[in-house]
Amino acid sequence: MEDEGSEDEKHIYEDDYYAFLNVPREATTEEITNAYRRMSRAYHPDKHLDPVHKKEAELIFNKTKKAYEVLKDEHKRAIYDSVGVKGLETEGWEVIQRTKTPGEIREEYERLARQREERRLQQRTNPKGSVTVNINATDLFSKYDYQYEYDLDEGFPNVEVSGMSVTQSIEAPLTAKDTATITGHLNTHNGTGSGTVTVANKRQYSEKGWWEVSGGAGSGPIIGLKGFRTLGRRTFASVESYLQFANNGIKSGLDATLAMHMDKQTMGYLTWRTGSSSSMSTTLIRDVESSHTSFTLLLGIPHSYLSIGHTFKFPKRDLKLKTALKAGTFGAVIEYGAEKKVSEQSTISATVSVGVPTGVILRIRLTRATQNYLFPIQLCDEPLPSPVFYATIAPLLTWAVIKKFVIDPIQDEQKESKKQRQKDTYKTRIAEKRREAEAATNLMSVTFSRIRSEEESRRGLVITSAIYGRLASLSTSTNPFNPQDGMRENMTEDVIDVTIPLQCLVKDSKLIVYDSTKSQLPGFYDPCVGEEKALYVQYLFHSQMHQTTVADNEPLRIPRQSHRVNHT
Repeated sequence: MEDEGSEDEKHIYEDDYYAFLNVPREATTEEITNAYRRMSRAYHPDKHLDPVHKKEAELIFNKTKKAYEVLKDEHKRAIYDSVGVKGLETEGWEVIQRTKTPGEIREEYERLARQREERRLQQRTNPKGSVTVNINATDLFSKYDYQYEYDLDEGFPNVEVSGMSVTQSIEAPLTAKDTATITGHLNTHNGTGSGTVTVANKRQYSEKGWWEVSGGAGSGPIIGLKGFRTLGRRTFASVESYLQFANNGIKSGLDATLAMHMDKQTMGYLTWRTGSSSSMSTTLIRDVESSHTSFTLLLGIPHSYLSIGHTFKFPKRDLKLKTALKAGTFGAVIEYGAEKKVSEQSTISATVSVGVPTGVILRIRLTRATQNYLFPIQLCDEPLPSPVFYATIAPLLTWAVIKKFVIDPIQDEQKESKKQRQKDTYKTRIAEKRREAEAATNLMSVTFSRIRSEEESRRGLVITSAIYGRLASLSTSTNPFNPQDGMRENMTEDVIDVTIPLQCLVKDSKLIVYDSTKSQLPGFYDPCVGEEKALYVQYLFHSQMHQTTVADNEPLRIPRQSHRVNHT
């Protein structure tokens, strides 16, 4: 993810042609041409006699012309829409014929992207692993009954590790269609251990399917075969079988699954399993943005059961709340818990399981990239209220303390470090953008005077003041737009005055700024890289004062209903 972050930072200042011309991404060729002509009237070098202004106008006009040439050409525009400016210079695009449609161009790019990904796969492995540590903490609660019965003082409760398992695998791409996987598994329980090593080769024989052959050693040699096949637009099937040569005989097993897309959010599975335990099960899963629901009915030997699970999703908070109920011939279990994403690659979850005959179990799971760490803690062999209460409260309190004193400070430090790194990296680039914005603003003086005079004469839209940047850096006790309070004196380096460029965007008493970053507009630049920015506008419309604030990527349309500013 660090590479992705670096890639994002690398293109912070990549030119956005749509934002620069102030047209929507779905703009027609006519709208793009009109925007180009309008900007050309202000920035064409022949419009300026002063040598300095003429040179500044030439730079901005060339940028305007480049944006227009890309967006008016449907082929270049298709490439730009797919991967941005870098796509216009990417090696391999020269193979695209001019007769290809925009749709074919996008397909060509995707093909080239897949080839690059395959080349990267040749040079790396994909390690995956899981560690499970079983903890027996039943003495924490059963100890009190024991003391009461015998009136003994046993000291501290005994908490021990009753078992542990470790699994690690490494993928090694051999060709574009073949991938080798080496997997190792170690397991120990109450002093008795075992282990296996498996080597497998997976071959993608077509776009619709693959098969995998594996062989391993551990508790006797074992061979396996897996396969996957797409049967139709909505159905697919998978099969997995194994044959193990153990000391007590030959063991075999077979799992076969048929799956179907019921709709875009719903999947159905039918599974048949033979071997040490035989069963037939059906599962329905519905996954939408706000929730995940699953239903399973299993009929088998030695046990049959029915399970229902539901997860509430809160994407904005990176949080999931889970509940589940499972009941059958073995007994019944109810589970509830929460899962929280703590970083781009890390997730932590806590689940409480209460049932008969399993008792009370607290499961703590930490996922870091492709590594999983699971800690099942057996608190009690019976579903008693006391362990249920502590299993629920303890993780919440622990999380609150860790978040307050560990996670939040680390995340704040990382954010500040990233912001500072961006500022240091783009210090020169920011200075260039500032000079470009100042030059554009200077070239707008004639256009600004003309548009403002026209709007004042018709009592139309007059921008009295406008600022852009990190508005939170301004003092809330002072109105930054009131000249009597000294607007410029109150502004910080994180905020810039954009009154002139915004007035120049007014046409027929209307101002429209589309949903792109406003830092790309002529006369604008990003004064605070990595910070949240907004645009605050104070304007006269029909001789009445109004004001409005919009976020950086939020569209702006004036006139619209807004708050009136009362000056005393």
